[in-house]
Amino acid sequence: QVQLVESGGGLVQPGGSLRLSCVASENIFNLNGMGWYRQAPGKEREPVATLHVGGTTNYADFAKDRFTISENNAENTVYLQMGSLKPEDTAVYYCSARQLSRVYWGQGTQVTVSS
Repeated sequence: QVQLVESGGGLVQPGGSLRLSCVASENIFNLNGMGWYRQAPGKEREPVATLHVGGTTNYADFAKDRFTISENNAENTVYLQMGSLKPEDTAVYYCSARQLSRVYWGQGTQVTVSS
């Protein structure tokens, strides 16, 4: 069982930045991949950015050039640096981890972009 704890969400003005953090309960070297997803009210959860074994990253089109996923292996932490935030980025952001055939989720952190 992998536990994930997100932090870093909050209220930010349009054009602002936030950095989300996700701390895993075990060494992320033991995981097959980690990622960030988001779910806005009334919408389905969607992928934002993923980080695979070997360092390969994938981004949703809306995240390219604005968001960056990175990791700190020593601290078992994955980050999502978000910039040029827009009101449509408002959502609950979830961290996920994949270990073999199982997927684990954090509790989510709210990001609200509003003036």
